[in-house]
Amino acid sequence: MAELFSPEWMAKYMEEWNNEPELAAELEKIGFNSNIAYGFDNEDKPRGVLVVKNGKAVGGEAYADQPLNWDLRASKGAWEGWLTKPPGLMGLGMAYTSRKLRFNVGDYAGMIKDPRMAGPFIKSFVVMGRV
Repeated sequence: MAELFSPEWMAKYMEEWNNEPELAAELEKIGFNSNIAYGFDNEDKPRGVLVVKNGKAVGGEAYADQPLNWDLRASKGAWEGWLTKPPGLMGLGMAYTSRKLRFNVGDYAGMIKDPRMAGPFIKSFVVMGRV
């Protein structure tokens, strides 16, 4: 398995994202476009970026100072735990309030209150587990 958030891992994540209708198709309905970064909470910069255009992932790559709409951070152990047992809405809420999951960029509260985005966000953790 490729290292978490490496370019190889991000490319596989992009592929899995597009294979999941509860992500790509649902986000296409709302014209979702974003650069979503992932990384570890003890590092200055994220490691990987998923580029999403109209719901579909069109790039999975290393972070190279791209502008970001979202920057999600957690410890390596937390990410690995979520890969084996994806969190649900309550688990994500607890992770956010306890600061196990941090949003260095992006509005977690606004996103989670919008069911058109909350469902796909939760599904993204399931898809990560497939990488």
